[in-house]
Amino acid sequence: MKSTMYRQFSRTIIFFTLLVSLMPLVLLGGIIYYNFAKVYRENISDQIQYRANSQAKSIDVFLGERVAVLSTLADTHSYDFLKNPENLARMFEIVRRRTSGFVDIGLINDSGDHVAYSGPYALAGLNYFATDWFDVVMRKGQHVSDVFMGFRKSPHFIIAVRGITNGKNWILRTTIDPDIFQNMVQTAQIGRSGDAFIINRDGLYQTDTRFSGHILEKSNIDPSIFGAGTPNTEKMKIEGKKKYYAGAWLKNNDWLLVISQESGEEMGGLLATRNFAIIILVLGCAAIIYTTIATTRMTVKKLEQANKGIDELNSQLMQSDKLAALGKMAAGIAHEINNPLAVIGEKAGWMRDLLMDEEFKNSENFREYSVSIDKIEEHVERARKITHNMLGFIRKMEPRLDDVDVNQVLIQTTDLLQNQARLSNITIRKDLQPGIPIVASDQSQLQQVFLNLITNAIDAVEGVHKKEGFIDIRTWNNAAHVFIEIEDDGPGIPKEYERKVFDPFFTTKETGKGTGLGLSISHNIIEKLGGVIHFENKTPHGAAFTIKLPLVKPERK
Repeated sequence: MKSTMYRQFSRTIIFFTLLVSLMPLVLLGGIIYYNFAKVYRENISDQIQYRANSQAKSIDVFLGERVAVLSTLADTHSYDFLKNPENLARMFEIVRRRTSGFVDIGLINDSGDHVAYSGPYALAGLNYFATDWFDVVMRKGQHVSDVFMGFRKSPHFIIAVRGITNGKNWILRTTIDPDIFQNMVQTAQIGRSGDAFIINRDGLYQTDTRFSGHILEKSNIDPSIFGAGTPNTEKMKIEGKKKYYAGAWLKNNDWLLVISQESGEEMGGLLATRNFAIIILVLGCAAIIYTTIATTRMTVKKLEQANKGIDELNSQLMQSDKLAALGKMAAGIAHEINNPLAVIGEKAGWMRDLLMDEEFKNSENFREYSVSIDKIEEHVERARKITHNMLGFIRKMEPRLDDVDVNQVLIQTTDLLQNQARLSNITIRKDLQPGIPIVASDQSQLQQVFLNLITNAIDAVEGVHKKEGFIDIRTWNNAAHVFIEIEDDGPGIPKEYERKVFDPFFTTKETGKGTGLGLSISHNIIEKLGGVIHFENKTPHGAAFTIKLPLVKPERK
């Protein structure tokens, strides 16, 4: 139940710690990335728009220069001079040497007749009065047309200016080289997905595109989204691809230069930065999670161990309280028993004194009286030792040192228990090393220890329900210690109870069959005698208690 509580406590700490740690980190990372992405997109938009504006100005300059050249010819030469094909051809040759981009040149009168022409096409003699651009030039003085097919049946556009000689209007017209113009427009495209093209106000392509379409085809772009002459950038999804489109108006807002770039290519740097930031964030979160889980588990484990220690301490305090209460009771009982024992001992001594009289010495029952008094004194002494042991356990009384033959004490103890062992079909086997030195110790307390250990061994073997069992008792010594080992072939002590074997009131016996004080008393006695007692389970079964007593030689008497 407590383990479940600690696990739940650990999960709660981990959850709230990670929540408090990771939420600000993720939120801060998201805000930083959002702002960075916003600035990055604005920078991309500005770059594309800058390219569009710069290229639009270049194209306007290109067209303006060609208009200026053509206007200069019209202003410096008369109609009569230019209608001479040789003169017109010579002027055209001079212009082409000075300025690129001209394909041909032609002179048209106010009736629309092509009166002179120099160029690769057979256009002399044709009439342009019905064309859209003829009327515009006559009214405005100059005009750069949209791309159209015309008489030559191929896409092209022209520049035309109006001239006046003696109050009579005429037109000087030239065709712009489409390849040169196309290359100029496409210099604005960058990268694998970049494109640059021109559309008119009706959305028709005025130049070929890299991916979208061809001249005079209808584009998917609505020119109105770029405003009336205001340059701006739009992000649109056309033909299933997200692209940035920057538009810049030119030719007096009749043409729109469009530069497009796929967002994926432009956002490559941002995506790389995002992925790098995500990797750092993930690694940071993983480190925080691992550290939080590890430290929390370690802390909770230490807390659990501390609480276990407190529980054990409380248990020991409870046992101490029980022992204190038992001590008071035992002290009272011992006092009450010692008083009548003193009286009995005194009377037994008086009776022995009476036997010394001549009258009792000659009695035929003298020997029987003497033996009875010896028995009374022997059992009074035994009862005194029992009360002494009881008070010794409670009050930690100092042992009474006797000359003790350990082997002899074991023989006497086994003799007392031999009948009980035989009834339980248990064989007590003794392997007592001869010549064990006599030691200075408390014989009665040692006998109590041996009695407790052998009795426990009999109970353990008897509880296995075997046909027969064994208890092995061994002794040996070295230069400093005497060793006593009592081993049985019973079930042993369960592993989870090994640490509690010598705790007061702990027992593995059934309720009512043990007080749990035997091993605790034995442990205290051996410690007071300066020895050590320890326990180990045997393989495959059984248990062994080993006692190590100091080899203290008795004093001479």
